[in-house]
Amino acid sequence: MTASGPQAAQEIVSRLTGPGGEFEMAVDDVLGARLPVFVHRAGSLGEVLSASLRHGDADYLVTEHDRLSFAEHGAAVASLARVLRTGYGVGPGDRVGIMAANSPGWIIAFWATVSLGAVAVGYNAWWSPRETEHALGLTTPTVVVADHKRAPALREAGVTVLSVEDDLPEITRRHPDTPLPDVTVAEDDPAVILFTSGTSGMAKAVVHTHRNLTSVIEYHRFNDAMARAFGDPTDPTARRYLLAMPLFHIASLHNLAIPRLATGSAVVMNLGRFEADRVLRLIESERVTNWGAVPTMAHRLMEHGDLASYDLSSLTAFSLASAPSSPEFKQRLRETVPFAKNSLVDSYGLTESATAISVATPADLEQAPGTLGRPVIGVEVQIRDETGAVLPPGQEGEVCTRSAYTMAGYFHDPEATARTIGPDRWLHTGDIGLLDEQGRLRLASRRSDLILRGGENVYPTEVEYVLDEHPAVAECVVLGVDHPDLGQEIGAVVVTRDGAAVTERELTEFCRQRLAHFKVPCHWRLTASALPRNATGKIIRKTITL
Repeated sequence: MTASGPQAAQEIVSRLTGPGGEFEMAVDDVLGARLPVFVHRAGSLGEVLSASLRHGDADYLVTEHDRLSFAEHGAAVASLARVLRTGYGVGPGDRVGIMAANSPGWIIAFWATVSLGAVAVGYNAWWSPRETEHALGLTTPTVVVADHKRAPALREAGVTVLSVEDDLPEITRRHPDTPLPDVTVAEDDPAVILFTSGTSGMAKAVVHTHRNLTSVIEYHRFNDAMARAFGDPTDPTARRYLLAMPLFHIASLHNLAIPRLATGSAVVMNLGRFEADRVLRLIESERVTNWGAVPTMAHRLMEHGDLASYDLSSLTAFSLASAPSSPEFKQRLRETVPFAKNSLVDSYGLTESATAISVATPADLEQAPGTLGRPVIGVEVQIRDETGAVLPPGQEGEVCTRSAYTMAGYFHDPEATARTIGPDRWLHTGDIGLLDEQGRLRLASRRSDLILRGGENVYPTEVEYVLDEHPAVAECVVLGVDHPDLGQEIGAVVVTRDGAAVTERELTEFCRQRLAHFKVPCHWRLTASALPRNATGKIIRKTITL
């Protein structure tokens, strides 16, 4: 008999996480704060990697043209790790960069790096040269694994590069019988650095530790156990997860590629641009069971129309991530896309949080449209006012959270870390929201005036700083413009200096040279009139239109 209802769910959680349970939790010290932790977590990602060999010939990485078993992946990682150590001197604490489009080589490079106790740095493959230069100078990698598109510019910058296409195929086969590294690391040693757009200036480098990531693994294993307890007979090793978002985001790396190595599940990778027909054919041919998509992808599915011509019967779990979507959008999605009808899940998280802060189940979305659900296992959430006081349910304030998943801090930026993580490891998200009487989270507004374009964060201030560098610009404001496919596009209102002559085309090219393509405005209004400001001199964004 299948358990159901809130009381049954709580009983299952208590059994799984209580004393002696498979996912037993206890309070322990994490970077100076007492936090709930999984007692039986792995001690490091190296342990996770070694344990994955037990899955043998089962698929781990699958693309349209190739597949790599867990055993083959382990051998490739061991060979590359040996070359990184003996040929390039990579050791504990050193940084190894990865700047490439998604590929099995990206993931192999990640695991080889962390197996040495080194730190894998996932650079945004869409960055402009200036953004790349900033990130390289901040993280000083010993070597960077890059694809053909990015490697030439990196070499010109004096960086030691290993090519995904030319070097990795030979290196990963060079030492077929070498064992995986046996390196001792502390749980709170850094394992990976990913970047998040800064509210001012350049992107910040988010440091996640071995503990962060082994905890995320346990969170996903716990979810699998909950599904079994509620009657899902599927063995986790039989699940096949579609990876369609960039690996330099937590959605693909932390919450897909990494935990699925531990659970023995296949990662089915869409390579290149998202094209609905090709992705649907991949789901059909590889019998994909789970897919986490950004709303832009979901919108393209709805626009595609002829979904009935594909066999999508294997797809039983579908979630939205990385960008907000309205209740109306979700309802249209359920009505249009068959596999979303009874399985749609939404979530809320940040790069800094490593995984979801809260998750809304299908029942949550039905009972409270617009909710982002309840905090996930091991996560605490508080709503605070401007003074830091905790607010009761129903009152809006800043969303603050803490857990063993939360980043250690920003790399080489103690001031930004101190502004974001307060005493007792509380992470200040900058988002405004509330908790309802049932403990479900709802957001009132995103951080600052954050624009989300196709799942990518764009902070207006960063774009405004670039525009301010142009000699013809007196002042400017950057806004989100609604778009049916991408969610939002970037718009800019520019006040030109007296006598200055500048065109939209000139400003577009100026931005292209300094920003990733998704941050470049495509809607413009050039004016000689000053921007509206309040009594303190701040621009009143809400009154400005394109």
